[in-house]
Formats: sequence, structure tokens, C-alpha cells
Amino acid sequence: MDERLSQRAVSLANYMIENKSTVRQAAKVFGVSKSTVHKDLTERLENIDSSLAGQVREVLDLNKSERHIRGGMATKEKYAHMHM
Repeated sequence: MDERLSQRAVSLANYMIENKSTVRQAAKVFGVSKSTVHKDLTERLENIDSSLAGQVREVLDLNKSERHIRGGMATKEKYAHMHM
């Protein structure tokens, strides 16, 4: 695997773990697509560092379990701004 890809995957993983960020937030910070972030964290990282991949999996699972709440909050905020 290309060294750049390996470094990016590890950097993404460390960023997500330290900041408890979402895939979307990490993609914005690193200037790549959400698909790239997801592929780096779920496929490439497993071959590079399986313990780091496990830690990232916990963050991804937490984000998945909370996404319906985030969506509801975003909708609530959207309509609050519309009525102002």
C-alpha cells in the first residue's frame, strides 16, 4: 500500500479518536470525501494497525447510534431559524 495512504489513514483515525468527530467532520478537515474517510478507516486501517482500527470502530459505532438524534436536532435548529 502507498505510504501516503497509510499515513492518511492513521492520521484520520487519530483525529477521529481524539476529537470524537464524525466522518463528515473528518472529511472536511482533511479535504477528502466521506467515502475516502470511510474506506481508509474501515478497510485500509485494519491492515495497518488493528488495535487503532478497533478504537475507530467504537467511535464509528457511537456516531451511528447517535445519528438519529443529530438529525432531529438539525431539523429543530433549521425550523427555529426559519421562524425568526
